[in-house]
Amino acid sequence: MNGLDVPVWTAIVGNFGFPIAITIYLFYRFEKKIEKLEVIIFELNEVIKDGYHKMS
Repeated sequence: MNGLDVPVWTAIVGNFGFPIAITIYLFYRFEKKIEKLEVIIFELNEVIKDGYHKMS
C-alpha cells in the first residue's frame, strides 16, 4: 500500500461508513420482525388447519 491509498481509504470510510452502519442496523431490526412474522404465519396456519378439520 503506498501513501496515496491511505487518504483514499479514509475518504471512502468517511463517505460510506455512516450509510453502511445504518443499513446494518436496519437489516438487524428487519430480521427480528421477519422472524416474528414467520412464527405468526405458522400459528395462523395451524389455526386454519384446526378450523378446517372441525368443519368436516
